[in-house]
Parts: sequence; structure tokens; C-alpha cells
Amino acid sequence: MTEEERSVRSGLGPFSIDEIYHGDSLALMARLPEACVDLVITDPPFAISFKANKLSYKRKLTNVIDGYQEIKPEDYLGFTRKWMAQVHRVLRPSGSMYVFSGWNSLKDMLIAIDETGFTVVNHIIWKYQFGVCTKYRFVTSHYHCLYVCKNVKLRKFHPYPRFPPDKRGRHGHKLHYKDKEDVWEIKREYWKNKMKTPTKLPSELIGKILDYSSDPGDIVMDPFLGSGQVAMVSSEKGRRFLGFEIVKEYYDFAKRRLGLEQSIDEKK
Repeated sequence: MTEEERSVRSGLGPFSIDEIYHGDSLALMARLPEACVDLVITDPPFAISFKANKLSYKRKLTNVIDGYQEIKPEDYLGFTRKWMAQVHRVLRPSGSMYVFSGWNSLKDMLIAIDETGFTVVNHIIWKYQFGVCTKYRFVTSHYHCLYVCKNVKLRKFHPYPRFPPDKRGRHGHKLHYKDKEDVWEIKREYWKNKMKTPTKLPSELIGKILDYSSDPGDIVMDPFLGSGQVAMVSSEKGRRFLGFEIVKEYYDFAKRRLGLEQSIDEKK
């Protein structure tokens, strides 16, 4: 099958299914047809002057791939409005989005969500095992995850994808109830290979979202692909993926992880 045939069959306009593209996600998403994506999972820049090459979490400076692009705090609301508007346009009526945010950019995220027309279903807290040590304030050891949808009545959500309704733990509590609480204690996932991107969502975290809010064969998009983790886990769980990444070094890294050496390099 040719690249053009793959694009036509995917229903993604000029893009192929199970592919990643290098370029500005705002420009690339604008080329997608309306209502063609089932689920979006993404971890956009946080506007915190993040230093990707900072020595932390036992990472060696030479092992962290450079190129991270941050958004200025004063530009963050406008930036978020633009990319969320595109996500809202390309999601199917039954589609949902899980977007991660730090506390500092949460206000802008919520404003953009309201203005775009999304409905907030849950405000999830991802609690990880430790944060950066601080001296003059409390340690931040969690991220926010906003679960939003286009249509509350049509949104896809499976109530028992991981535990049967009557399955109980050793203390007699129903396991599905605990699993559906809005505080998720999931450990950070660290790279085992030498080279790495500065951030990565845990496979367990992405997998849980996929279990609850998608079906096998659904198209899962990440407009800020980074290391390719969302695409990797989606593929492992039988979902189809589409991803965009503006940093060429990260795109190349994700392409190697996914085994897509022939991926299309869509320059912005």
C-alpha cells in the first residue's frame, strides 16, 4: 500500500495512521479533517522555564536530549486556546481529551477549556513518588490531569475495564471503586537506556486512560509527542496512533522507539 493510499484509508486527510510527523502541531492539526480522532492524551509545555538539561533525578547531562521548547508565561493562554480549538475540531462527538498540567498553568488551561467548549468530566491528580526538594515551600509531588469531553452524553467511558464490578481486594473493598478514584498514585517511570528525553509519562498512566476511554482500533492523538510514549502504549494496547512533535531531536528519538525509520518529516 502506498503512502497516499494509507492516508486515504486512515480518514486523517493528508496524514497516515500509525505515523508521527515533525512540525508545529498547530499548523499540522489544521490540516486534519473534522471529527477524525477518538481520544487525545497529551502533556504540553508547562510555561515554567523548564531546564531540560538540568541535572536531576540521577540523570547525566550528556544523556538528556537537548532541544526542549518552552512557552513564555505571558503567551501561554493564547497558545493553549489555539491548540485546544484544533483538538476540539478534530475530535469525534464521542471523543475525549486527557491533558496534563502543572499548577502554575492550570488557570490558563481551565479558561481555554471553557472557551473552547469542552466539558470537564474529572480533575484527576497524578501523585508520583517524590518531587524536587525545596527549602522555602512545600514539595510539589503531583501533576494535574484534566479529563474533558465534547459531548457528555456521547463520551466513551468503560466502567469496568480493569476490574469486574464484584471483584474485591483483601480488605473487602471493591477494586473498581478504588481504581476510579480521582487521585492516581503511579510512580514516575525512568529511562533504562542511555539517551532520553527530559520527561516521560508512565506507561501505566497512559494505559489506564486508554482502558477507560477508548476501544481497540480507536485513533489516539498526541499533538505534543515528545518521546513518543503515548504512541508506544497506544500501539501496545491495540489502538492506532497519530503524533506531532516540533523538536526534531525528539521526533527522531520517538521515530526510532516506534520503529518508524521511514516516518514522514513534515517541516513546519
